[in-house]
Amino acid sequence: MKIAMVCNPHVSVPPKRYGGIEQIVHVLCEGLTDKGHEVHLYATGDSKTSGFLRYIYQESTWPPDVHREINHYSFAFTDIVREGDFDLVHLHGANALPFTRFLPDIPCIYTLHHVKNETLSSLYTHFPDVHYVSISEYQKSQEIPLANVRTIYHGLDISLFSSSSKPEAYVAFLGRITKVKGLHTAIRAAAMAGVPLRIGGPVHWVDEPYFKEEIKPLMRLGDVTHLGDLNFKEKVGLLRKAKATLFPIEWDEPFGLVMIESMLCGTPVIAFPKGSVSELVEEGVTGFVVRNLKEMAELIKSQKLTDFDRVRCAERARERFSATRFIDEHEALYQEVRQSFRACLKPQLALL
Repeated sequence: MKIAMVCNPHVSVPPKRYGGIEQIVHVLCEGLTDKGHEVHLYATGDSKTSGFLRYIYQESTWPPDVHREINHYSFAFTDIVREGDFDLVHLHGANALPFTRFLPDIPCIYTLHHVKNETLSSLYTHFPDVHYVSISEYQKSQEIPLANVRTIYHGLDISLFSSSSKPEAYVAFLGRITKVKGLHTAIRAAAMAGVPLRIGGPVHWVDEPYFKEEIKPLMRLGDVTHLGDLNFKEKVGLLRKAKATLFPIEWDEPFGLVMIESMLCGTPVIAFPKGSVSELVEEGVTGFVVRNLKEMAELIKSQKLTDFDRVRCAERARERFSATRFIDEHEALYQEVRQSFRACLKPQLALL
C-alpha cells in the first residue's frame, strides 16, 4: 500500500526528547516500511524515516502554533492530491480532519491521541466516514459514539529495552512536569518511604509556576533529583535501574506510554486507578494499582516490591506491547478500511 502518514509540525519524528505521539508515529512508519509498504511521512525536515519525508518546515518548533499547523496540513493535503495515488491517509492531529474533504476518493484514519475534549468531539460529528483509532478501551468508552472506531494499544520496539535483575535503590518518575501527572504526590510518597526519587521530564512554559511554587519546595523533603528532559537512551536507563516507576496521575490519561516503557524494562508501575491504568497494569505482574498516597508509600517499601519478578514483567510487556503486534493490527485495519471503502464506491460508480 501507499500510505500518507500525517503528523504535526511541532515535534520531530522521532522526537529528540519529549514527544509520545511522535514516538508512536515513528514506530508505525518504520514498521510499515519494513513490511514493504510505501510510507510518506508528513512532518518536519528534522525528522527521520526509512520511508519518504515530506515537509514545508525544516525544523520543529515548540510551543505549538496553530497557524503553522494549518499551513503544514494544507501543504500535506495539497501534496497528497497532487500525487493522486495514495491508498490511505492516516492522521495524527485533529486540525487535519477538515482537509479530508479534499480527498473524497481516499479512505482516511485518525488516531485519537488525547483525552475527551468536547470541542474535538463536536468536530468528529462532521466526519462520520473517517475511521477512528482509540488507544485504550477506556478512551473509547468516554468518547462520543463513533460509527467506525477500533482500539489498538500502542507498541514499541522491544529490542530497545532490557531488564535488570538488580535495580538500584531509587524509584523513578518520568513525564512532563505538570500537576495532572502527580509529581507532587510521587515526591511525598518517596519521602514517606525513605527512598530516593529520580525525575525525568521537561517543564513546559505553562507549568513553570507549578514547578517553582510547588515542586521545588517539595524536593527538600527527601533525596530528590530532577534530571531534566531526557533522550530515549537516558530515559530507558532511568527506568531500567529503578525499583519502580511512580504514576500517581490526577487525570484520566487515555494511555500512558511511560507505563509500557517501564514494564518493558522489567520495572513495575505503581499507579493510581485513573484513565487506562487498570486496563494496562496487570496487578502483581507488571505493576500495582493503589488508591492513595499512603498506599503508594507503603508499597514502595514493602516486600511485594522486593520480591517482584522483573523478568516476568518484561516478558508480559513484550507480549502485549510489541511493535510487531502494533504494526500487524494497523496493517489489518488498513486492509479492512480499504475493502470497506471500495465496497461503498461500487454502488456509486454503478449509478454514473
